Amino acid sequence: MSDPSASKSVTTTTAKKPMKKLRPARKQVRVDQIDKTESVQTGKEYNIWYNKWAGGDREDSYGAKTHSQSRCVIARDSGYTRADAMGTKYCCLFFARGCCPLGHECKYLHRLPLPTHILPDTALDCFGREKHADYRDDMGGVGSFGRQNRTLYVGKIQEGATKADTEEMLRRHFGEWGEIVKMNILYNRGVAFLTFANEMQAQFAREAMANQSMDGDEILNVRWATEDPNPTSQIEERKRLEEIGREGITSKIGVHSDLIEAVQAVKTLEDGDLEDLYPIPDPLQEDEEPTSKRARIEGAPASAPQQGGLFGGDAMENIKYFADLARQQAQQQQQQQEAKKAQPVKPNASALVGGYGSDSDEE
Repeated sequence: MSDPSASKSVTTTTAKKPMKKLRPARKQVRVDQIDKTESVQTGKEYNIWYNKWAGGDREDSYGAKTHSQSRCVIARDSGYTRADAMGTKYCCLFFARGCCPLGHECKYLHRLPLPTHILPDTALDCFGREKHADYRDDMGGVGSFGRQNRTLYVGKIQEGATKADTEEMLRRHFGEWGEIVKMNILYNRGVAFLTFANEMQAQFAREAMANQSMDGDEILNVRWATEDPNPTSQIEERKRLEEIGREGITSKIGVHSDLIEAVQAVKTLEDGDLEDLYPIPDPLQEDEEPTSKRARIEGAPASAPQQGGLFGGDAMENIKYFADLARQQAQQQQQQQEAKKAQPVKPNASALVGGYGSDSDEE
């Protein structure tokens, strides 16, 4: 009879998490569901820049706008499409407006652009539309490639009872499209300025919330905001862009002492400045002089340089060799100038009488 108190071998199995199955993108509308009938145009000329008729009724154009017939819901509509297999980087414009009838058969992405999303062409927006050099007069349209704009102007807001209620309502409706890092509400005027953490999220939010309503029956006027005139905000934005550029350059080339020394050597050769040229010591070999450099200076054959890196071994050795020559020439020129300054200047006889003149034409 087996002893129940005997130790039993216990086998533990680690439960694997089931792989999350990607779902196909939902078809937001039927093909014949959206009414594409355009309102009666009173203009006489069609302006291709503003995409509307001009020269007609001069009433407020935003007062004549109609409510959007559809709206995108990210949690319900997003999913994979043919663009995921094709490698397309641009989002579907009709998906953002909530009226794409293709669903998973669409050739564009049906999801929000992530902060790490990189577009192949910065002159295009997240929907693949070409930007322009300047903004339109009404700050609508695609936008400009001359400035990275993350701020939206939201007008015609039906405000809440308090400013805090209005802020909560804006974050609830606009926060669906991305992280809002700054919000400025002009209470009792129905206007707010929303700054997103990413420019592509601001582009998506502008298309998704145009002509939409929040908790009321208003029709929102969403367009690009002009540049903030506050000097502090301008300095912060400039620092943010510089930091992004610095991180991008560092991630591409990395920080390497040989590369930095090579760039400094090239700059010194171009400028002819001796003080800018200084070696970066290797912490492991501070007291050791490179064999190849000593061999070049003494005239002995150098060992074969190592290949690899952004600059090959030959290129690095050549740069260091010419940098040494430039240093020696600069030192010689400096010694010659100091020797000239040390020599006494002999007085010239003609210089002694140079201050006197004569009225005679014979002299």
